[in-house]
Amino acid sequence: MAAGFEDFTRAASTRHMSAPIAQAPFRRFAVLGGGTDARALAALCLAESNRVVLFSAYGQELDALRASAGITLLGDGPIGSYHAGTGDVAIELTAELDAAVRDAEVLFLTGPLHKQRTYAMVLAGHLKDGQVLVLAAGRSLGAVETAWLLRMGGCTADVTIVECQGLPYWLQAEGTRLTLSKAAPMPTATLPRGRETVLDRLASVLGEVLRCDSVLGSSFADLSAAVDIPALILGGPGLRPGGVPIPMGAQSLPANTTFAALIGPDQRTVIDAVANERRTVAKAYGVRNLPPTDDWITCFAGQKRGAGHRPVPHQTEAAQMLRDGVIGSLVPLVSAADLAGLPVPRTQSLITLAETLLGADVAASGRRLDTVGVREGDVDSARRTFDALMENR
Repeated sequence: MAAGFEDFTRAASTRHMSAPIAQAPFRRFAVLGGGTDARALAALCLAESNRVVLFSAYGQELDALRASAGITLLGDGPIGSYHAGTGDVAIELTAELDAAVRDAEVLFLTGPLHKQRTYAMVLAGHLKDGQVLVLAAGRSLGAVETAWLLRMGGCTADVTIVECQGLPYWLQAEGTRLTLSKAAPMPTATLPRGRETVLDRLASVLGEVLRCDSVLGSSFADLSAAVDIPALILGGPGLRPGGVPIPMGAQSLPANTTFAALIGPDQRTVIDAVANERRTVAKAYGVRNLPPTDDWITCFAGQKRGAGHRPVPHQTEAAQMLRDGVIGSLVPLVSAADLAGLPVPRTQSLITLAETLLGADVAASGRRLDTVGVREGDVDSARRTFDALMENR
C-alpha cells in the first residue's frame, strides 16, 4: 500500500467534528455547474425556501438562465417557475467560485465526471469545517476519489462527502423547462461513516434515499453503467428488443418510449452477467447486501411506463453517459477485481464496446484504486484501509 494513501487515511481518520452536527435542515446551498442536473437541483433548493447560488464558469450557461423566465419544473415534484438572477426570491447566479462557496452549508458537484473532478481540485483551498459536498451521481468510488483530490490539493477542512448514485428525479430537458419523473431511492452513504444525520438534513432536496453502510457499499451498489450501456447500444434485428410489440407500419406511443422499455431479454442477459460480476467483487470487499437484481435494475432504469419512468436520452447525452459509465463505474469495478484476483470478462467487454463506439481510450482516465493512492498490496490490506477511512477512527 502506498505511503501517500496511508497518510491520507491517517489524516482523515483523526479529524472529526468537535460536536455532533445539528438536526436542523440545511438552508444555504451552492450548486456547481450549469447543466440540466444543476438547474434541477437549484430549483429544488429554491422550492424549499433555501438560499441557493448557482456557479458556472461558462458565460453561455449563465446568460441562458438570465435571459429566460427562470427554471420551470413540470411533472412530479414542486411544479412551478423559479426565477434565476436577481431578486429577493431567486437562484443567485455567479461566475466567481469563492462567492458561491463562501457561505454555503452544502455544495452540489454536478455535471460529467471530469467536471466533478475539477471542482474537487479547485475547491481544496476554499472549504471550511462543517461544509458538505454532495456527489449526485457519485458512481463507484466517487467519494473516495473526491477526498483524495481534496487532500492532494491541500484541503485541511473537516468536510463530509455524500455519495448519492442519482438525483431524486429523472429529468427531461427542453432548455430551462424540466419535466420531472420520480426516481427510486438511490444508494447513498457519507464519508466518513457515522454522519448520517447529514442525510436527514438533506431530505427536503434529495428526498428518500437508500442508505448504505458506507461509501464502499454505495459504490458497489452503482449498477448505472451495467444498465445504461446495454440499453443504449445493444439493439437491432439480431437482438430481442424491449418495449411493447408494434405492428408493421405503426409507431410507438410516447408513453411507451421509456428507458426501461429499451431493455429486452437479451439486454437483460448482459445486465445480469455484469451484475453478477459486481456482486462477486463486492463480496471480496465485504459488501454482501446488494439489492435483488430486479430491484437493482428498476432503480437505475426506472419504470417501463407511467409514474417513475426514465426518459430516453438525446444522442449527445447518451454519449456522455457512455463515457461516465466507463470512467466512473466499470473501470473502478475492474480495478477492484484486479486487486482481488477476480476475472470480470463481461465488464471488460462492455468497456471495449463503449470505447469502440466512442472512438477513444476512455478507460485510461477511469477511476482506479491506484489513482486514489492504493498502488500495491492485496484486497485484505485495501479493506483495512477503507475501513479505517470510513469509520473515522
